[in-house]
Amino acid sequence: MESLSLAQAQKLALLSQGLPTGSVKGTSYAKTQSAIEQLGYIQIDTISVVQRAHHHTLWSRNPSYQPQLLDQLVADGKVFEYWSHAAAYLPMENYRFSLPRKAAIKSGAQTHWYRKDHQLMESVLKRIEAEGPLMAKDFESAEHKTDGWHTKPTKRALENLFMQGDLMISERRGFHKVYDLTERVLPQSVDTRMPTQQEQGHFLVLSYLQAHGLGTLPEMVYQLKSVKGLVQQSISELLESGRIQSVEVNKQPFYVCPNALALLDKRVNRKRAKILSPFDNLIIQRKRAKALFNFEYLLECYVPQAKRQYGYFCLPIVWDGKLVARADCKVDKKSATLNVLHLVVEPSVHNHYEFMTALEPELQLFAQFNQCQEVNIQKISRSNQ
Repeated sequence: MESLSLAQAQKLALLSQGLPTGSVKGTSYAKTQSAIEQLGYIQIDTISVVQRAHHHTLWSRNPSYQPQLLDQLVADGKVFEYWSHAAAYLPMENYRFSLPRKAAIKSGAQTHWYRKDHQLMESVLKRIEAEGPLMAKDFESAEHKTDGWHTKPTKRALENLFMQGDLMISERRGFHKVYDLTERVLPQSVDTRMPTQQEQGHFLVLSYLQAHGLGTLPEMVYQLKSVKGLVQQSISELLESGRIQSVEVNKQPFYVCPNALALLDKRVNRKRAKILSPFDNLIIQRKRAKALFNFEYLLECYVPQAKRQYGYFCLPIVWDGKLVARADCKVDKKSATLNVLHLVVEPSVHNHYEFMTALEPELQLFAQFNQCQEVNIQKISRSNQ
């Protein structure tokens, strides 16, 4: 079995993720589409103390990115919303691989969040069929009672119809979903054949390795239901056919696509710093971040304030080919200021001046992306980890 050093594994992971930003040619629209297709998904999140996660993740790969580009890709049928390990934007070229989950949810073999009210779902579907695209607020629920998440019955019906594939999200208006019939949203050119079990399993393995460079079975099935056996079987088949191979990193087995190893001949821009979203594809699997980058990361917005170590919304920072810091950031719209409430630098950073010199222009660019004119760093400290 071939061995990779930890530094090589880090390089493979970063370059596969498009980090730090490479010199990709093309329009900003084309670069945005390419990034989504390379990454496989972009997680959607509602927290907006800085620009929302889906926009931030794309900006990290394409500094000329603007939020309207994602809206345009959805409108043009290049990208669609559905579920990955969480709510996400997915490449339309991968649409057919969303069908097994939709079919399982529709048949009742798999559940999502909400219990189905079939009569209400049918009523909602007929209204959209007759009236065209609608948002949840366009419906008046017959009952005002909500569930534990304060979700109205018609909202639950819409989400069930969306998750089982009868509806798609045609656009968002002020971050509110607009639902329409799938056949009216889906481009006619899209492949809608249900994948075989083997096709689905191979897709899960190969798409993960394309996006991440190298991976393990637990990483490939991260928060995906009922696919572990299928993915394990697919790994065996792909190893036998030579489409993937085993490598060892720190005495731990990983899988790679053989052609991905050519990335090790490319250069990582070690001088450039990149500020990432907490939901960035590179960092979203915290165990992987710890194993590959020795970076212990917890998003503390879900932690009581008194117990927070670094801050409400700390953004991981890549520099010198590693994860080296985190910045608790918040936009003050009134003063157009990006406040860095707390910048915490890892002990692995030995040249603090060089790091700060690299971070300064990245903070300025991030401020501009957040419609801010000033950057205010309020506190800097060293991590004691």
